[in-house]
Amino acid sequence: MQEETNNILQRDQEKIAKKISKFIADKWKESQTSGVVIGLSGGLDSSTTAYLCARSLKNDQILGIIMPTVTTPDEDIEDAITVAEALGIEYEIIHVDDLIAPFKDLCIHAAQKKQGTSHNRELANANLKARIRMMILYYHANDLNRLVVGTGNRTELLVGYFTKYGDGGVDILPIGDLYKTDVRLLASHIEVPEGIIKKPPTAGLWAGQTDEEELGIKYGLLDKMLCLMVDKKMEDMDIAQKLGISIEEVLRIRAKVNSSTHKLKPAPSPETI
Repeated sequence: MQEETNNILQRDQEKIAKKISKFIADKWKESQTSGVVIGLSGGLDSSTTAYLCARSLKNDQILGIIMPTVTTPDEDIEDAITVAEALGIEYEIIHVDDLIAPFKDLCIHAAQKKQGTSHNRELANANLKARIRMMILYYHANDLNRLVVGTGNRTELLVGYFTKYGDGGVDILPIGDLYKTDVRLLASHIEVPEGIIKKPPTAGLWAGQTDEEELGIKYGLLDKMLCLMVDKKMEDMDIAQKLGISIEEVLRIRAKVNSSTHKLKPAPSPETI
């Protein structure tokens, strides 16, 4: 697997950890701010990013914000607290359900029209959670003169598995160049708690939700496919043959990549001059 994804990690994980830590420190210095704010979910990506921040900055320069909803498992809250306390950083717990509730009354037009399918409504509510969390992070960052550190990985970014102006609304993405598989290996190297590393990835946007179930594919296979597709520039049929999967599955992921490029770019505007 590693030979086909980020094989630099396979050679020297400490080198990668140092490179990312330097990136965080350099971006912080460039920003001339007093520190960083990071959302702590208790999951692999946010925990790994927090550990990398702790390698780069002083403890009092890092603020972790834990933002559970009614669908957040208690285990995730406990793991997020464990990370913050293990690193010796400040943290706050802010429940976001009360901030989400008013939208049901505010968005009367959508409710009256009832044109959205149940899936669309579920997606809108899930994205709302991510966007409210973004606002909380930026409120703290603005008030404290800090940067917002994102926790998205390369796999999620390539297939658009994040909310535009939600968890995608950040100042820096320390692990944005690492596939999910590589994040897991790096996490083990920098001693993120084993229970967090092995926990099924979830965005916690609704009860029982898991990333792999929603994506319809295991991260290990998805990472291999994306590496061959994006990094190696292989043709779809060659990817299918090499990985022993159907061409339809390759085309499905290709479509996700193509349709998600807008989420990684600034909003377009017409040329008028």
